[in-house]
Amino acid sequence: MTTTSPDLPPFRESDLEERFVRGHGPGGQNVNKVATTVQLWFDIGGSQLDDEVKQRLRSIGGNRVDQEDRLLIRARRHRTREQNRREARERLAALIERASSPPKQRRKRRGQSRKAARARIDAKRRRGALKRDRRRIDD
Repeated sequence: MTTTSPDLPPFRESDLEERFVRGHGPGGQNVNKVATTVQLWFDIGGSQLDDEVKQRLRSIGGNRVDQEDRLLIRARRHRTREQNRREARERLAALIERASSPPKQRRKRRGQSRKAARARIDAKRRRGALKRDRRRIDD
């Protein structure tokens, strides 16, 4: 069940798949021996999120969403698995939170007044004349 409580994440554990791989990042010589990079896969289609939220999450995810409708989050900033794991889950929760709020509606602005439009055209005409006067004169 999904909730928006600060204590509980907005996803179920069954919607997640974690893999640990070796990757670049901090760790010194240890980076070549220990798999600390986290690949967190979130099953968008199988989750209990609303359809609108799922659609916005796909849009926000962009090319991080694969053909199987799973969102990939990689975390490799820290030296330990646990810290990277925590960061990946926090980033997933932040993405879901962002997708949960509908985008602001665009309000059409009022048109330009005739006086402002005329002033803009006059300014363009003056600028064009200035540039025209800089040209070389042919005999």
